[in-house]
Amino acid sequence: MPARRILQLGDPLLRAVSVPVGTPAEAAGIFEDLRDSLHEFQRTRGFGRGISAVQIGETRRLIYIEFEGRSYSLRNPAYDLQSEEKFRLWDDCFSFPDLLVWLERSQIVRVRYEDEQGATQILDATGAFSELLQHEIDHLDGILSVDRALGRDAFCTRDEYQRRHRPATVSAASPAAAQ
Repeated sequence: MPARRILQLGDPLLRAVSVPVGTPAEAAGIFEDLRDSLHEFQRTRGFGRGISAVQIGETRRLIYIEFEGRSYSLRNPAYDLQSEEKFRLWDDCFSFPDLLVWLERSQIVRVRYEDEQGATQILDATGAFSELLQHEIDHLDGILSVDRALGRDAFCTRDEYQRRHRPATVSAASPAAAQ
């Protein structure tokens, strides 16, 4: 399947609440498009770990993630747990790739979802993986990271982030918690 255009900040569809997907067959082609779109973004921008269906114009509760050598196709994800313990980070998004947002996320989440075959799965995640899941589930609920900004100074362009916040010894490809 082809890579699809990723909707950009200002597109009203990014504010839509996504609807559940009934069967694995309904999701199959969209998952292929999500994977191809993620790979194209990685190829052209040099970073990226996950994408939600709404970002390619499909208001379906689908997320595709590649994290630490594994891929995940999540159909109808929902939280079973979000810890009260939080952490703060600079978050970025394919839908506004040159803007980073300082925000807060739960340290630990448990997410229930259906895999590509329709079996119910549970993911327990901490730290960066937890943040990524929360970022993508927010998309499904019409919430963008700019909505979670911790104040008026919580925004930074990618270039300014690299200049001010990125240690010189770390690769400058993306923020620590790139989408």
